[in-house]
Amino acid sequence: MILSDKRILEEIDKGNIIIEPFNREMLGTNSYDVHLGKYLANYTSRTLDAKVHNEIEHFEIPKSGFVLQPNTLYLGVTVEYTETHAHVPFLEGKSSTGRLGIDIHATAGKGDVGFCNTWTLEISATQPVRIYAGMPIGQLIYFVVEGEIENLYNAKGNAKYNNPTTRPVESMMWKNKF
Repeated sequence: MILSDKRILEEIDKGNIIIEPFNREMLGTNSYDVHLGKYLANYTSRTLDAKVHNEIEHFEIPKSGFVLQPNTLYLGVTVEYTETHAHVPFLEGKSSTGRLGIDIHATAGKGDVGFCNTWTLEISATQPVRIYAGMPIGQLIYFVVEGEIENLYNAKGNAKYNNPTTRPVESMMWKNKF
């Protein structure tokens, strides 16, 4: 079950959902709009290796915007810091973003109960498109969890994305054992 706008507000009042900054106008019927932060990142190598720490370079989106190029992976970040203590958050693209040919996540749209951070975006474009810091980029949808949670994400010792950040975070796949 997806939370409605009224339920999202109730869960915010209870402290089960935290969105900072929160703007009531960004609340949809059953979602909350999030915005693109001012930092993007690119990997320093065109060939990535899942078993090694692939380095990234951060850069700030100029006021005049930045043109995304096809066949390039950009890491972005949401302006909004969120905490979700009792629901499963999903980050989806907005239809307006998709209609510009922008994808905001390749595979990682689902968060875990206990996730407390900004969201790193895996941004790609089908054709050149200019983007701007602060533009609406996606929407959070909250699902009800059935049953008790044993391991909250922010309490797991092996959680790789727990450090609060305002910049995009590179893949930490290299920390996995395989």
